[in-house]
Amino acid sequence: MSLFTTSYTVEWGDCDEAGIVFYPNYFYWLDCTFQRLLRGCGLGQRQLQARFGAVTPLVDVGLKFRAPARYDDVLSVSATVSDWQERRFRIAYRLTCGETLIAEGHELRAWAVLSDAGIRGAAVPDEFRSMLG
Repeated sequence: MSLFTTSYTVEWGDCDEAGIVFYPNYFYWLDCTFQRLLRGCGLGQRQLQARFGAVTPLVDVGLKFRAPARYDDVLSVSATVSDWQERRFRIAYRLTCGETLIAEGHELRAWAVLSDAGIRGAAVPDEFRSMLG
C-alpha cells in the first residue's frame, strides 16, 4: 500500500499536568488515521458495512514512544498496511513532529462480517485489499 499521511494539532486538552500529550490520545489518533485512510478510499464505516457487510475490529495495538509531544505541536501521522493475512491486516504507523520521531506503532485489525447470528471472522476480500493499495 502506498503511504497515507494526515496531521493533528495537539490541543490543550490532549495534554497531562506535565504539559505533554497524555498517552491514550495517541491510540485515538491511530484509530482516527485509519478511519481517514478508509474515507480516502471511499469507505467510511457505513460504506464498509453496506458494501462488504463487515467491520474491522482491533485485535492488537502497540506504540513505542520516542519523544514527547506538547501543546500546539503539529503531529504528522503516516500509515501503511504492512502485512496482509487471510483474516487480518497490520497497519504500521509513524508519528513525527517536524523532523522529530515521536512514536512508532501498529494496529492489527481483523476482518469480521456481520449477520443475524452475530459477528464472525472471515477472509479479507481481494477487493478491499486492492482498495487499500
